[in-house]
Amino acid sequence: MRAVVLLVVCLASLAMARRDTDDYNTNNFVTMDIKQRELVILKLLNHVMEPLMYKDLEDFGKNYKFEDNFDRYTKTDVVKDFLKMLKVGFLPRGEIFTLHIDRQLKEVVNMFHMLYYAKDFDTFVRTACWMRLYLNEGMFVYALTVAVRHREDCKGIILPPPYEIYPYYFVRGDVIQKAYLLKMKKGLLDLKLCDFYGIKKTDKDIYIIDENVYDKRVYLNHDDKLRYFTEDIDLNTYYYYFHVDYPFWMKDRFMDKTKTRRFELTVYMYQQILARYYLERLSNGLGRIKDLSWYKPIKKGYWPWLKLHNGIEFPVRFNNYVIARDYNLDVIRLCDEYEKIIREAIIKGYIEINGLRLELTKTDDMEVLGKLIYGNIEKVDVDKTYVDSYRYLLIVMKAAIGLNTFYSDKYFVVPTILDTYQTALRDPVFYMLQKRIIDLVCLYKLRLPSYTKEDLYFPGVKIDNVNVDKLVTYFDDYLMDMTNAVYLTEDELKKTRSDMKFFVRKRRLNHQPFKVTFDILSDKSVDCVVRVFLGPKKDHMGRLIDININRLNFVELDTFLYKLTTGKNTIVRNSYDMHNLVRDRIMTRDLWKKVESITDMRDFFVKDLRNYHTGFPTRLLLPKGFVGGMHMMLYVIVTPLKLVDNVDLNVLDVNRKDFVYDFRSTVLLDKMPLGFPFDRRIDLGNFFTPNMKFVDVTIFHKKQTCDMKTRWNRYVLKNYNLVDRTPIESDTYFVDTDLNMKVDRNRNLFDI
Repeated sequence: MRAVVLLVVCLASLAMARRDTDDYNTNNFVTMDIKQRELVILKLLNHVMEPLMYKDLEDFGKNYKFEDNFDRYTKTDVVKDFLKMLKVGFLPRGEIFTLHIDRQLKEVVNMFHMLYYAKDFDTFVRTACWMRLYLNEGMFVYALTVAVRHREDCKGIILPPPYEIYPYYFVRGDVIQKAYLLKMKKGLLDLKLCDFYGIKKTDKDIYIIDENVYDKRVYLNHDDKLRYFTEDIDLNTYYYYFHVDYPFWMKDRFMDKTKTRRFELTVYMYQQILARYYLERLSNGLGRIKDLSWYKPIKKGYWPWLKLHNGIEFPVRFNNYVIARDYNLDVIRLCDEYEKIIREAIIKGYIEINGLRLELTKTDDMEVLGKLIYGNIEKVDVDKTYVDSYRYLLIVMKAAIGLNTFYSDKYFVVPTILDTYQTALRDPVFYMLQKRIIDLVCLYKLRLPSYTKEDLYFPGVKIDNVNVDKLVTYFDDYLMDMTNAVYLTEDELKKTRSDMKFFVRKRRLNHQPFKVTFDILSDKSVDCVVRVFLGPKKDHMGRLIDININRLNFVELDTFLYKLTTGKNTIVRNSYDMHNLVRDRIMTRDLWKKVESITDMRDFFVKDLRNYHTGFPTRLLLPKGFVGGMHMMLYVIVTPLKLVDNVDLNVLDVNRKDFVYDFRSTVLLDKMPLGFPFDRRIDLGNFFTPNMKFVDVTIFHKKQTCDMKTRWNRYVLKNYNLVDRTPIESDTYFVDTDLNMKVDRNRNLFDI
């Protein structure tokens, strides 16, 4: 009997061990449901710096041969190009990947093509498994991320947040170093050091390490006051995911049909980030964003204090950094030439590229200008024989400031903060650079006429009242999982999990929930668009700002479609429900457990994961403000809905059977330009109409005592006053005049 029981147990164990492999056989890969596909992607992106530790997926990669599977891709030329690159050699594993090296860009785009043109999900996964085994980790994560976001059979798959896949871009190097030491010492804690560095061990064997924002050792200037904003992991994730959805190198044919006006949206996204950054500067008593000049030193430096997985640190840019040097003068000249080309095109009203004339005079031509600045003009059959000398302006500008991508080695690259989309927002010079570029857009907008009374007026509609709750901001703590930054032991690789879990505690900006209530009177039933903007009232010197200077400083808080009824319409918008906002993302380890246990993946997606990849962090909806209150203006305008042609409004229906689309801006369904009505110069005589309203609001900051700060003061500043402990006989040791002595104030200063 015991032998029979033992046999049954052994068979059950063998079945469990083979369960995953059985789920992934050739027949099941194509017919996988969204839940199974989600688990495969999570496995591929888990501990990407380590060997692939899932035996089933490893076997798929090792046994897959591209030479025997040309017919499994919709474009065989892509496979041929990939095999040619393999013979020359890809970026080795372990090296740092950046898009701004031309050769690396070509390699990773080719990897994306291989994943994108796979005929079915089975081919897609086998290709991904092979790449996970043999190609550079950074390239693999990037190519897979972009492919998942653009493949039709990957709709609904949730990607782990980038700060959990590769924490080195989001966590200070000294914090990761402490995690390594804890791993080496197998969790042995030094109580005194733990108190100083804020290291704690929870009941669930999780080690929490503080990233002390009050540690001023790397602060170089006043702009470092804004680190809580520029280094926010959710803000940088928002920027990274925007790039993933709209890569500068991607042709329009790869884009989903719902992703229209991509370059107008790109320009607007950068302008909004600039405006949001300016509001945070005002909250800290700082002035406007400085202008960037290639021939003047950058006064404000930046010390990232980030260390990459291979031990190399992101380089420091000290104060008064000189841009123009002998080795990059040609790159600077190229920047000047490209800017000159675009500026002349705006002034002339057209540009000629490879014999094609492109107009820059109408509202719709914003898409052309966006391509000139942030992308590239696609070739057509007419001009395919021409050599395209024009490059991506933004990359060339970054090359002039940081990594010179024209002369960098293919390997052993030390990228700057600007060369990685997960970190670019951290550097203050990023905003100076974007301001210089947005100035070109402002020049183009000056060609367009100001909006007339007819453009702004909504007959029969009036905003009667706007009521806003008290706006209060504060700082709170957030635990980020950084376990993927610490390597696994041999036993842990076999178990496919880490025995020691590491979290980092970060200090971040947040605000109390608030509501905005609109009372709108209408004499008819009509579809409309409601736009809500938040902007400053005064500059850092307390002076009122002219509306035509201030219009670009307004941040779009909320925009939504609404059907007005006859009479009074009362609309209540909760701060958490405003358009395209995302709350704290679920930890990947919790997502994994949740996916394994639930049955209705779509319900989980709609309720808990809305705007997961597209949303702006709801915590950063408001700037920090002042303790005594920062005076701001809320602007609301209601306009008739002018629906874009051939658009189905059902894509916004959350009750659809398929997965809802992530819309970065519902205004894309409206024909009016993004940023309307602040995108053009304002004619004050024709601007104010009954369907718009300015409201004064005040943002209060709730100051709280943080244990990180008190601990830093207690340990670092406690023993700095050493006078009482030093045996000095004279009280006048440190000064020429004894401050306790009586001094005749009427004496001549020269006689003292």
